[in-house]
Amino acid sequence: HLNSATLARSNVRQSERNKETEKNTDNREGTDELFYSLLFIVVAAGVLWHSFDTPLPFALFVGTFSVAWLLMLNFYRCPIRYFNGDTEGVVVAPADGKVVVIEEAMEDDYFHDRRLLISIFMSPLNVHANWFPVDGKVKYVSHSDGNYHKAWLPKASEENEHADILIETACGQEVLVRQIAGAMARRIAEKLCHDATSLLNQVFACGESTACGD
Repeated sequence: HLNSATLARSNVRQSERNKETEKNTDNREGTDELFYSLLFIVVAAGVLWHSFDTPLPFALFVGTFSVAWLLMLNFYRCPIRYFNGDTEGVVVAPADGKVVVIEEAMEDDYFHDRRLLISIFMSPLNVHANWFPVDGKVKYVSHSDGNYHKAWLPKASEENEHADILIETACGQEVLVRQIAGAMARRIAEKLCHDATSLLNQVFACGESTACGD
């Protein structure tokens, strides 16, 4: 009976956590681009269909631009991800992509100390949403304007437009998350408030949603 009661409480907590995870996923970013590009495809396809005796130009255009539009749709998606299990001491990747750097580096803006740096490169094929990597509280948020160098260049992390989010976990560990704009993805759309709750695997940058503490 004790095990059954413990499991029931665990299931309730997991259900509540999943409901919190689903917040801030109302993605409006990219809506205009997707709508007007789809309108262009439909209009242009109609013109091609009526302008040529052969369907080849129409088929080539629709095939090419449909694939491009679906890639753009994937780019702007904002998927919900759930974490099942104890989150204490757990760190998850805040982005889809390829891990390109794992090394110790000097961090001069906040810690003024050597810290473990993990860099993830997001290609145009990846979903461009970001998730909290840990449970905790947002202690600091900043946004810095800058250049739009290609994201994989070393100087991009310092010179490109970027946003910093400092999160403190329940055990006092601090984690700094830096979003960096690139040559293609030139907008950083997160809106976070100081002391917002950081919930592992909850979206914090996707569309125009705002996450603030109570």
